[in-house]
Amino acid sequence: QVQLVETGGGLVQAGGSLRVSCVASARTLGWYGMGWFRQAPGKEREFVAAISWPGAGVYYGDSVKGRFTISGDSAKNTVYLQMNSLKPEDTAVYYCARGSGGDLRRATVYSVWGQGTQVTVSS
Repeated sequence: QVQLVETGGGLVQAGGSLRVSCVASARTLGWYGMGWFRQAPGKEREFVAAISWPGAGVYYGDSVKGRFTISGDSAKNTVYLQMNSLKPEDTAVYYCARGSGGDLRRATVYSVWGQGTQVTVSS
């Protein structure tokens, strides 16, 4: 069973930047795609960004367009999410996941999920 481990979360001030990483326990070359979702307390899980492997296409949620960038390194089995101009409303647990096919903006196409990493943005 493939495992995904997210790292890089933490506390940052509004307007700052943070990069979270997701390392897979198996080779990602040949995977359909990977994505990032987030969930804040009391809210539903929200699509953040996704990348078709190996980088054929990228997709972003409306709330992060222009501020976040997703990228991948198949040699390192790693996907990154660079987050700039962070806002307090970006505070959430961020999850990476492996997509199995279909629309990568939908959580239902993801078959493997990481445990999540907390990102907190202070005002």
